[in-house]
Formats: sequence, structure tokens, C-alpha cells
Amino acid sequence: MHILRLVLLGLAALAGIVAGVALLQKALRPETPSPFLVTGGGASDAEIAAARRGLGDRLAAAPEYTAFFERLKSVFPAEYEAFLAAYAKRLATNGEPRSPDILMEEAGRFLRRTRGVLAAKAGSPALEHIFELQASMLRVLSAKDPHLCVSFLNGAESPGLYEFSAQNRGLVTALGIASIDAIHDGEVKHVDRPAPTDRDFAELEKALRGNGLGTPEIEALLDGKASDPPIADKKMCQAGQIYLETLAAMPEPSRVRIYGFAIELMARS
Repeated sequence: MHILRLVLLGLAALAGIVAGVALLQKALRPETPSPFLVTGGGASDAEIAAARRGLGDRLAAAPEYTAFFERLKSVFPAEYEAFLAAYAKRLATNGEPRSPDILMEEAGRFLRRTRGVLAAKAGSPALEHIFELQASMLRVLSAKDPHLCVSFLNGAESPGLYEFSAQNRGLVTALGIASIDAIHDGEVKHVDRPAPTDRDFAELEKALRGNGLGTPEIEALLDGKASDPPIADKKMCQAGQIYLETLAAMPEPSRVRIYGFAIELMARS
């Protein structure tokens, strides 16, 4: 079976659609702290409190993100408070300057690592909405810059992606909210789906070929295999869009099995 590279990165606003991940042997526990929030300590309570107030100022500079943080606070208040407390401690300790866009991304990553696996248990509409917004994100990136589009596909960090986020905060917020809603939906409905089958992946590959993709693009998308020579940015970006469109057109049982599997892979990575 192919190792599916299409993963849920809606909770991390700037992560790539096909970033390489490995399925861990066991899930992260909800109480496990995100590694990027771990600090060496040393800040006083007053310094941490000041840093917490500073976070409010940073978010005030990006009101487009207010809806995401309000939804997070409403649906998962414990995670909301834990993230802000840990992030404030990090800022007080390390004094790292962070933009609202990076703060938004890291809030999403924190939630993905603590509760993200629940999104795989969501109903079909909640799952599909996430991937619809991912496709929208890719279309906008493609129109802006094919190289940036490929960075997004590969999950590569790039200053250009943060600039893109700053210019498209409405879309980033919508994707983040869709992820929160999918996690909550999964918590409530707890749909138990089987993993995708070999036949699901065979049908996906056949459909990709039918939609014009060749072996290099398919191997890059499904297996993360590098091509020699490398695929041109414009062609790879188009392949990513075809990939999402092809998945969306598959029969619902296969489609949601793959969506759920992709989401679970990312949550356990």
C-alpha cells in the first residue's frame, strides 16, 4: 500500500499538503506538551504575565484571526489556556519575536498534537470541508507563485509562506476553524472508519493517470519519491491541484476512508 502523503495540516496554517510523515506506534496523549513550547524555565511570574498580555497585543494586530481563537476558546477552553500559558512562558524565557501569523500556526499545531486524531472520527461533511479549503489554499498559492505552491506541497518552511498567510488571513482562519470543528465533530460522533484498502489506492492512482498525471508526479504525491530530473514547480503545483480534485471526485466510501487516514497520519506524526 502506498504511504499516503496527503495529510491534514489545516490546524497548522502554513504546513504542506503532502509533507512526509510516519505513522507512529501509538498516539500522542492529550497531555503531552508540544515540543516547540518546551522551554528551559527561568522566567518570573511577572515576566510570564507580561508576555501573556503581549500576546493579546499581537493578536489585536491581526483581527482576522479573532474568530479562530474565539472558537478555540469556546470549544476547547483547556487547550486554549494551556497554549497561551505555555507560549507566554516561552516568550518570557526566550524573548523570541513572533508575528501573529506564526502564533496562529503554532496554536493550530498545538491543537493538532493534543486532539487532532479526533478529527479522523468526524462525519463526512466536516472532513470534506477541510479538504475543500485546502484545495482553495492551493489554488490561491498557485496563482501567486508556483515555487511557493510547491513549498506548501512539500511542507517546507519558507518566509514566503508566512507572507502569504499574512495576505490571506481570512482563508487561513477558515481552515483553522474547519479543523477545530472537525475535531469537535469527531469527539461527538466518533465515527469508526476502516483504513483505506489497496483497492482504494489503486483506484486513486488509476484516476490520477486518467486525469493526466504521469508516474513521476504520482510517485511524488503518493510516496514522496523524488524525481530525477526534478519536476518543474508549475507542473508539480498543477499535479497537487489535480490530486485534490481527483480525491474529491472519488466515491464517498473510498474518499472519506482516505481523508480520515490522512488526518490520522498527521495527528500521530
